[in-house]
Amino acid sequence: MARHPTPIVILGCGYAGRVFHRLAIAHGRSVITTSRGAPDASTQDTETNYRLFDLARPDTWNNIPVDADLLWCFPAAPLEQVQRFASTLTAAPRTLVVLGSTSAYDTAHRPTDYPPPWIDESAAVDLAKPRVQGEEFLRRHHRAILLRVAGIYGPGRSPLDWIRTGRVTASRKYVNLIHVDDLATACLAALERGIPGETYNVSDGTPRTWAEISLMASRRWNIHAAPGRDDSATGKRISNKKLLALFETSGNRLRHPDLTRALQQLQNEPPSPATGP
Repeated sequence: MARHPTPIVILGCGYAGRVFHRLAIAHGRSVITTSRGAPDASTQDTETNYRLFDLARPDTWNNIPVDADLLWCFPAAPLEQVQRFASTLTAAPRTLVVLGSTSAYDTAHRPTDYPPPWIDESAAVDLAKPRVQGEEFLRRHHRAILLRVAGIYGPGRSPLDWIRTGRVTASRKYVNLIHVDDLATACLAALERGIPGETYNVSDGTPRTWAEISLMASRRWNIHAAPGRDDSATGKRISNKKLLALFETSGNRLRHPDLTRALQQLQNEPPSPATGP
C-alpha cells in the first residue's frame, strides 16, 4: 500500500487512540502517538514514533511536527490553554480533527417530550461547558473538524459490564453508542474526507433505552440490571445521517450497527479489565 505523505499525530493516545493507531497504520499512514507520560507499549512498533505532549506544559508543544495532521483525543479545556496551543498551529495546511462528546448538546426540551426529539449537528450546544468552549473555538477559528462522539464501547469496555456492576440501571433513559472500531473509521474518514469547520455526530444511529439493553442482557446472557431509579431523565436520540454520508464518500460503512451481535462478540472474547461508560 502506498504511504500517505502527511503523518498523523494522536494528541492523547488513550483507548480510542490506540484502536485508531492500528487502523491508520493498516491504511499506510505514518502515525505519531503522544501522551503526558511514558509511551504505551501497545503502540510502539517500527512504524510508530512517540512524543511527549501535555496541553498544560507549553515546553512540550514544540514536540508536535509542523507538517502533521492532528487527531485531538482529550477534552479541549481549559479554553485559555487551548487558545494558546492553537496559536502555535500556524504552519502549512493541516487537518485537525477534535473528538468531542454528544453531551455538548443543550437538551432543554420538555420532560413530556418522550421519546426525546432527534438531534442533528444543527442543534444548540451548551457553551457553559469548558470543553464545549474549546471545541467550538477550534472549529470556528482553526477550521477543526469536530466529531461529537456517543458512548464508546468495545473490547474491555462493554455495556454489559456497566449493567453487571450497577453503573447503569434499567431506566427509560435513551443512550447512544458507537463501537470503538467504527469511531476509528470515523476519525480516519474525517481526516481524509471531512469538511474543515464541520461537525459530525458519531453514533451507530440506533438510540436505545437502558431498559431495552438491560432486557436483552437478561434474556441472552443472564445479566440482570438494577431497576431504574430515575424516570425523569429522557436522554437523547442522536442522528448519524451526516456521518453515514461521510462514510459513503470514503467507501466505508459501520462495522457494528447491530448492538446485539457486537455484544455477543465481546462476550466471546477473553476477559479484560472493564472501564466505565
